[in-house]
Amino acid sequence: MGPQRLLEERDHRPWALPRRHWLIGQTWETLLFAHWRLPLHALRSLVPTELPIDTFDGSAWLGVTPFRVATHRLRGTPHIPTLASFPEVNVRTYTTVEDKPGIYFLSLDAASRLAVASARRVYRLPYFHARMQRHRRQGTIEFHSQRVSSDGPPANLHLDYRPTGPPQPAAPGSLEAFLAERYCLYTLDERRRILRSDIHHPPWPMQSAEADWRRNSMAAGLGLALPDGEALLHFSARQDVLIWPPSVLGGST
Repeated sequence: MGPQRLLEERDHRPWALPRRHWLIGQTWETLLFAHWRLPLHALRSLVPTELPIDTFDGSAWLGVTPFRVATHRLRGTPHIPTLASFPEVNVRTYTTVEDKPGIYFLSLDAASRLAVASARRVYRLPYFHARMQRHRRQGTIEFHSQRVSSDGPPANLHLDYRPTGPPQPAAPGSLEAFLAERYCLYTLDERRRILRSDIHHPPWPMQSAEADWRRNSMAAGLGLALPDGEALLHFSARQDVLIWPPSVLGGST
């Protein structure tokens, strides 16, 4: 879906699109949402005190999401497959500021050194370089990631996952909508001011999923233990995304 057509699909958004131009366009493929229910106190020390932690039915949630960035380009530049297609996995939880539900990333690993360096600089995100392998065989995604950046704790992910049901949008008010339908990310700058980066995409096409976990230490370096058998799993085959540059809360959007 081209950027202009993507911008025209906006009736589902909980707030208006930013007046500024978007900065990054991406297409994500074969994304797994793996979520664990956690007590709020387990995450509180990992999220800046400036950001509240969202809960659903009294629990906080932590997600591990492996996927492939199929296209990645800056506004006004072409997609170059050899430079801008790579696997990625992130660890995330959720926060709402000024009535805008968003994502707070605890870590992001990518197989692209360029993506890691630029996201650290522009978005102040905890990105790390990782060695990654991703294969698709008869509907199953084989995903393997090993962090190689020396400035972060060890983190490894090795699993096979696959969809098990038809795609459908998340029902309003459901747990699936709480976890997926978020249209911004939050972080802090060096002065501990809250930054918001708006995100735009169509409603997520969610499918039930299953996974065979071989190794998952993505949260271990954060001091969290995640039992393999307790994850809530959803799959999405594709999502087209536009991402805006960060802005300080209270500034121009």
